[in-house]
Amino acid sequence: MSLVLYGIPTCGTVKKARKWLQERGVEHEFVDFRKHPPEGSKVEGWVSALGAKALRNTSGGAYRALGDEKKTWSDERWIEAFSADPMLIKRPVIERDGTAVQVGFRGTDEEFAARLLD
Repeated sequence: MSLVLYGIPTCGTVKKARKWLQERGVEHEFVDFRKHPPEGSKVEGWVSALGAKALRNTSGGAYRALGDEKKTWSDERWIEAFSADPMLIKRPVIERDGTAVQVGFRGTDEEFAARLLD
């Protein structure tokens, strides 16, 4: 099994997810969005697996700065936006064996463990 966690190192939720994985001895790769923004094809796969709505970082400043037209955007338009500005993407995004299985982290989510560790 191969896990890749995408986010930014200063994000509190990303820190919690990485700590959760480390405490359980789960090996994973960390990819910093700021240093290595995801390519359009990667983002398209995430949207396909999880949905554009789930990937929206609605609490971030980049999202709030978008105009009201964002409410009518198609998945294709969201893919473009996410690719252009990864801060629009909720963090972390976690891939298992190349497929996005989780976005966000609550810390005690048993479903999270099931998706990642089973």
